[in-house]
Amino acid sequence: MLNLLSDNNIFNLKSIISKICLATLALIGFSFNENSDESDQRPNILVIICDDLNDSVEGMGGHPQAITPNIDRLMSEAVIFQNAHCNAPLCGPSRASLWTGIYPHKSGIIGYNQNKYTWRDSPVLKNAVTIFEHFSLNGYGVYTTGKIFHNNQHTAKLIQTLNGSGSFQNNSSFGPSPWNGLVEIPHVPHPSMKLPWGLNYFETVAPLSDVPNVLPVPHKGIPGYSGWRLNGKPFYYNNKDDRDEMPDEISAEWAIKQLQKEHEKPFFLTVGFVRPHCPWVVPDDFFNMFDPDTLVSPPYLLNDTKDCGLLSPDRYEMHDEWTNRFFRLNKAYDNGEGWKMWLRGYLASVTFVDAQIGKILDALKTSIYKNNTIVVLIADNGFHMGEKDLLRKNTVWEESTRIPFIIKLPNNEANSSKQCLHPVSLIDLYPTLIDLCELPKEPNQNINQKKLDGNSLLPLLDDPEIDIWGGPEIALTVVTGMSDVKVGELPPVNEQHYSARSQEFRYILWADGFEELYDHRKDPYEWYNLSDNPNYSQIKTRLNKQMKELLLR
Repeated sequence: MLNLLSDNNIFNLKSIISKICLATLALIGFSFNENSDESDQRPNILVIICDDLNDSVEGMGGHPQAITPNIDRLMSEAVIFQNAHCNAPLCGPSRASLWTGIYPHKSGIIGYNQNKYTWRDSPVLKNAVTIFEHFSLNGYGVYTTGKIFHNNQHTAKLIQTLNGSGSFQNNSSFGPSPWNGLVEIPHVPHPSMKLPWGLNYFETVAPLSDVPNVLPVPHKGIPGYSGWRLNGKPFYYNNKDDRDEMPDEISAEWAIKQLQKEHEKPFFLTVGFVRPHCPWVVPDDFFNMFDPDTLVSPPYLLNDTKDCGLLSPDRYEMHDEWTNRFFRLNKAYDNGEGWKMWLRGYLASVTFVDAQIGKILDALKTSIYKNNTIVVLIADNGFHMGEKDLLRKNTVWEESTRIPFIIKLPNNEANSSKQCLHPVSLIDLYPTLIDLCELPKEPNQNINQKKLDGNSLLPLLDDPEIDIWGGPEIALTVVTGMSDVKVGELPPVNEQHYSARSQEFRYILWADGFEELYDHRKDPYEWYNLSDNPNYSQIKTRLNKQMKELLLR
């Protein structure tokens, strides 16, 4: 009898599936741009990436009061990867991995001092061909706006390598913020942040109309000032109709202009929105959609961390002060009113970015490219909303790793959405877009010989319920360990913390060997660690093996 599980036959089966999917897409047909040269019939690409957007999106089962009508509209015409995860739950490493197609644990860009140890400092990524370069080298015009790489690291050099085949707008500021713009003066929170523990300006939660008026504190060297600041300059606000535009609004408008132009080449347009990243400051209309008195708190278990690795300072000391402090302060303030204040700001920021997404989707729908553009919506990482006593990211648990991951192919009709429950991750986007646009599969073949680590999602786009699709059974995420790594060095793989999400379980392996196992069929909030339960020993062993296979691949 033929052994269908042999390595050769699995390889052949994957090849057959891929060819069938390509043939199916060819039959569906990509309509030409009405103004394009018929010699290049490849689809356009529109990628929208949000910063710190978790599953608080309609249809994802996150916060029940989330308001995201535009994302919901996109989902109605797309394949929704409901079990999608980032490969590193922090801006810098997540984006470096996403755009280069290399796992963070291989590149060393995991999160150590992410503002100084940048992605081009990695010996592995130094010469890696980014997705933008690969599309540019293969005939695409490349356009980006907003936050693409973390803090736009090395964007200027990247632009040079594209030889003018596109357009770029550097517009990724997190503000506006209540700060006078002077680096040497301590950052102070917005006056409405009544928490007495000295939160900084970056943790502000306020509508735009709440213009800060900070009184001087002479003994601390803080002069008084009034008004919002953006990029070290005053941000003008008089009323909701008479104000400066926020960075995400500017990015949306810029993207719309690109969609209104006639392009000689197919385009690869990427829009990086900074919201719902902090500070949680957005126009009043979005704050007013959420009544703090009726907001539902996320599912919360007292002493949730008693059986997980968070308790050990040796494992999580560097993250504890950053991620845990803000929740402790908010939850303690006025019997939880601080928590609701933050929750309102986060949900308002999600709805604000949804509105910007809607502007772009509307522009695409009325453009000449509406029938020949692939739309992708993703986030760089998730975000805790109180689970595990956290109001932050960069952890090994579900709310930090799970992200929206939506792909709409051309000509999809409304109400034709499909749900995919296979675990996938951001590492899979690069090879997927390569296949959809029929580009060479290995961008680094003649550069550094590094193969892309992800797997094309083409089989899942064709049939989201297919059993064998070519990718692993787990989505792998890495979080920074406790090692001190110098710029240019590769962090030891075995000194990091890892999480593997399968269709039914999450397995966590801390650098010191501590393990966690959660059964999502019974425990969707990851409250009960089953790693020592003998009834789950075989499952834990299997997930551990699958994780290590990916780490050593």
